[in-house]
Amino acid sequence: MKKIGIIGGSGLYQLEGIEHVQDVTIVDTPFGQPSDHFMVGVLKGVEVVFLARHGRGHRISPSQINYRANIFEMKRLGVDAIISVSACGSLKEGIKPMDFVVPDQFIDRTNRGREASFFTDGIVAHVSLAEPVSPELTAILIDSCKKAGATVHGQGTYINMEGPQFSTKAESRLYRSWGVDIIGMTNMVEAKLAREAEIAYATLAAVTDYDCWYEGHEEVTVEMIIQNLQKNVAKAKEILRFAIPQAGKVEKFRDAEALKNALITDSHMIPEQKKKELEVLIGKYLPAKV
Repeated sequence: MKKIGIIGGSGLYQLEGIEHVQDVTIVDTPFGQPSDHFMVGVLKGVEVVFLARHGRGHRISPSQINYRANIFEMKRLGVDAIISVSACGSLKEGIKPMDFVVPDQFIDRTNRGREASFFTDGIVAHVSLAEPVSPELTAILIDSCKKAGATVHGQGTYINMEGPQFSTKAESRLYRSWGVDIIGMTNMVEAKLAREAEIAYATLAAVTDYDCWYEGHEEVTVEMIIQNLQKNVAKAKEILRFAIPQAGKVEKFRDAEALKNALITDSHMIPEQKKKELEVLIGKYLPAKV
């Protein structure tokens, strides 16, 4: 049985129904402190690890989230797959507020130096991101949305803007001209790091608004987003209750060996401190100590 991680975005700060709950406090990782404590427990027979991306009480801006610490600790806690629940804006008229999207592609438009790799300072790895999400998790999320009675779009491109400000109309129109479907502020870096950590990853994106391109539609405000998101949170939790048991039964995720041919640095040239720090990620690929 696989262990499933849940990263909760805006409005989703806890997940009810988890049994045998432990609140795991992580003081530090090689990359600093995670966003918050991890809630570890069991849901319908599946081990679950839950983390509030922005911290409980929504204390951390998208640009200041320690994505590396979050994903690294998910790996250290034994997570095999991550379902990321996120708010997003729609760039297509047919993708309406209150719908859900399970994107299959991402575009990175962040520009403030978010740390997006574990492999720095003496070690290099190049993982493939041509298909940035797990096909197994994607299929499960689409099926779970349907079971929960939600309107779901089973594919789409998510553009990761910087934030925390919302788009200008010119930006919104530009992204639409590129054929982008939805816009958010967090998921691209998570997808990159999850792939490096050999953790399957997929996004359950809850549409809260039409961004600012839609003439005649209300201007995007935090109040609008939170109001719509709160309506969708209950549905998102219902979707997760269908998805988690299915994900736990997956025999093997495609991304479980994403680093197998990705490590470029000669093992003898990797600093010993880096080997120690990244043991949970690369240990199985290093020569056995004599």
